[in-house]
Amino acid sequence: MPVPRTCAIALALLTALSAHAASPLDKLRSAAGEQLGAGSSGGAAGMLGGLGLPSIGSGTASNAAGVLQYCIERKYLAGGAAGIKDKLLGKIGLGGGKETQDKGYQSGLSGMLSGSDGKSFDMGKLQDQLKDKACEYVLDNAKSLI
Repeated sequence: MPVPRTCAIALALLTALSAHAASPLDKLRSAAGEQLGAGSSGGAAGMLGGLGLPSIGSGTASNAAGVLQYCIERKYLAGGAAGIKDKLLGKIGLGGGKETQDKGYQSGLSGMLSGSDGKSFDMGKLQDQLKDKACEYVLDNAKSLI
């Protein structure tokens, strides 16, 4: 009965390979967590919860607008992001250049994301692939504030 024996060998091989494949993935997750853990604090945000991104609320809208500008200037966001940023600034009364006087906006321009819970996150500590996702997170939250 060679077929069952072949299946058993194939199953054993697949099990061994999947166990081996999980190890590098676990190491990658662990390394990402260690890299991000030093510069992050609290908060959970969908699939980015592991990054420790703070929650964004109406009290931190000017900072979110600044972070959007940070992301746009570094080409992590394109197209409609500038319009969302401008609408957000207009809604909170900081359009037309007034945003340059706002501390939250200025902090956002430097890549520091401040959360409504008082926690902050330095976008500069992320690698490019994660910055894309973090910028999308800020954009999605900014849309919800408009």
